[in-house]
Amino acid sequence: MSTDELEYDVIVVGAGNAAACAAISARNNGASVLILEAAPEAERGGNSTYTAGAMRYTFDGVDDVLSLVPDVDADTLALTDFGSYTVDQFFDDMFRVTQYRTDPVLCELLVRNSLPTLQWMRKQGVRFQTSHGRQAYKVNGRFQFWGGLSVEVWGGGPGLVDMLLSSAERKGVQILYETAAVSLIKDNDGVHGVHVSHRGRERDLYCRAVVLACGGFESNAEMRARYLGPNWDLAKVRGTRFNTGGGIKMALDVGAMACGHWSGAHAVGWDQNAPTFGDLAVGDAFQKHSYPFGIMINARGERFVDEGADFRNYTYAKYGSAILAQPGQFAWQVFDSKVIPMLRDEYRIRQITKVSSDTLEGLVDQMEGVDRDGFLRTIAEFNAAVKKDVPFNPNIKDGRAAEGVAPRKSNWANTIDAGPFEAYAVTCGVTFTFGGVKIGPDGQVHDTADQPIPGLFAAGEMVGGLFFHNYPGGTGLTSGAVFGKIAGEGAAAAAAVNKSRSAA
Repeated sequence: MSTDELEYDVIVVGAGNAAACAAISARNNGASVLILEAAPEAERGGNSTYTAGAMRYTFDGVDDVLSLVPDVDADTLALTDFGSYTVDQFFDDMFRVTQYRTDPVLCELLVRNSLPTLQWMRKQGVRFQTSHGRQAYKVNGRFQFWGGLSVEVWGGGPGLVDMLLSSAERKGVQILYETAAVSLIKDNDGVHGVHVSHRGRERDLYCRAVVLACGGFESNAEMRARYLGPNWDLAKVRGTRFNTGGGIKMALDVGAMACGHWSGAHAVGWDQNAPTFGDLAVGDAFQKHSYPFGIMINARGERFVDEGADFRNYTYAKYGSAILAQPGQFAWQVFDSKVIPMLRDEYRIRQITKVSSDTLEGLVDQMEGVDRDGFLRTIAEFNAAVKKDVPFNPNIKDGRAAEGVAPRKSNWANTIDAGPFEAYAVTCGVTFTFGGVKIGPDGQVHDTADQPIPGLFAAGEMVGGLFFHNYPGGTGLTSGAVFGKIAGEGAAAAAAVNKSRSAA
């Protein structure tokens, strides 16, 4: 590493979506930029590399969608109803799923900048595609979108990281791999650089502003247990092994204000026998998100959540914690032949914990750890409770409920009575943690007196205050991009001011 004596305008810590957007934004605003990535190049990109690539944004109709995906096939376009997802709907979803705790200033920045930021990303070289395969069902010959999501990144998370970092490098941004930030260099005038470790050798790198965009503490079992609570150290990690909370610790060490839901995390149903950390060869396919069309059973053979409370986009990020709270920290998702053809592609991968049988008795006999009598009793009670006179419609909250059972299933209830049957074992897969540091509207980190720390900015999972208890699907990447772009602009402006002062 030959950069230890060089001075940069902006150093960005991290190399995922938020970090890359910050680096590109700072570079576009005239700053010289260095990215520090703790991972080797083959594992670069943090959690962004492990995502499916869906991004939530506001759109008033097909023209907004086409501003991101102008090359939609004409025949497909003619058969598609994208609908709309308005600013008010995005606000409503953010406030509703976070139980009205989301920071209103940050939320407004996120919502109103969502479409313009994705359009900006497209100009930087990111390619999008419509989410027909994940967010639309064909009804009466037409594709109808549901759940507020219409586009995803071409190539998913790996494609997003490759496109963003390639764009950054073309613009002259330098990237150092296997270079972990250890601490911030700070004096009474603010932050001036980063103390780093590269393959066991430590040194100082100086700059005029730092952007921390290196993830939460989801990969740190000790911090998960300390902040999220008992048994969270047993959760699987959906993504990178490198998000160990180092960036948050560095910021707190120089006086940053802790902010947000420190005992909360985005956590989903994840294959019970998945590896401890994410597997890039499998990506996000260990997730199991078709539960609204079936039921989830715990070790006692009982249901424990309303599988049809809302569209999957608004419940999947909180149901991982519900699974973790069950005996043995596992559950089984159960489906019958009526809905098995509707299961998402992740149910068909080779690396899966699955049992099947022509009978329910044969099925439960293979469901390891589940009480047989409890399971059969639950199935019988559930089947009797389904409102069979209400039509099943996966595109809307159809009101086809199972009533008189606890918990009630509010929508998409189908009897489990037509073999063959399938069951899938899941546990908790943690995606990212909700606690972080406080930032202002310019992305600048605030201290414990709620004053900006000169020269220090943050984006991505580092930002606290947006998500509480839950989050609307596809908002994480959008948040990273929006606040990454904002932090990059802020850091470049701060660097310009520092440079002019030095010259004077």
